Amino acid sequence: MECRYYQRLDDGRVECLLCPHHCKIANGKTGICRSRRNKGGVLVSEVYGKPCSLAIDPIEKKPLYHFHPGTKCLSIACTGCNFRCLNCQNHEISQVSPSDVGHYDLSPQQLVDLCLEHHCPGIAYTYTEPLTYLEYIVDTARLAHKNGLWNILVTAGYVCQEPLADLLPYLDAANIDLKSFSDDIYQKVSGGHLQPVLDTILAMQKAGVWIELTNLIIPDVNDDMTMIRQMCRWIADNGLANNPLHFSRFFPRFKMQNVMPTPVQTLKEAKRIAQEEGIKYVYLGNV
Repeated sequence: MECRYYQRLDDGRVECLLCPHHCKIANGKTGICRSRRNKGGVLVSEVYGKPCSLAIDPIEKKPLYHFHPGTKCLSIACTGCNFRCLNCQNHEISQVSPSDVGHYDLSPQQLVDLCLEHHCPGIAYTYTEPLTYLEYIVDTARLAHKNGLWNILVTAGYVCQEPLADLLPYLDAANIDLKSFSDDIYQKVSGGHLQPVLDTILAMQKAGVWIELTNLIIPDVNDDMTMIRQMCRWIADNGLANNPLHFSRFFPRFKMQNVMPTPVQTLKEAKRIAQEEGIKYVYLGNV
């Protein structure tokens, strides 16, 4: 499947325009996400119609607590991610190439039919980074809306605004992983930047998408309470005080095996600060 967001360069490379990395990809190679490849000057998605994971989940697992609670959704994922988080929870499918894992063959219409067959009111694009296969999501989401289904995105929010705009008319709810409120931490831990994520949050809010935010607190990484207060103040100042904020407990994963689990008291202190800054609904996860 040819990607929609790229341009050809004079030397045979292509420049992917999907996310802020703007990967310049040589013939035969992929970008950071591992799923978008230059084939003879054409950028193709190697995961379009090829989800590696399918499940039926309670919507609260996303986590979405204030969007149709008590319902279930069909969750799908394709391999790949445009971050390199040292603490990745799903690195077996997000930090690998499509050829490294098995997959299903499901067109957008087949995916919608599967959702209807199992009486799920919505589809959640989740587990890895769904924005790396945005073309597949947009085509599926458009059909989902025609069939009265919701579209839910669980994302780190690292995307350029023009591609995001193609999805927003079909997006009903999103949980966005706001990893910290420090660009330096974003670079060191995830290999990206903070501002594009904030831009994504505001674009979704403007488009009327229901937003819930998650902040995974990692000891000695992003557990500075002054920074957490700054983050909560930004959330409240930008009209999101009534949108749930989920503080999640870290457990050793991937390349952070030697970091201790987050003390529950740290989460409770973060919750206290969030409430002081005017955030109405604050939840603690993984506790």
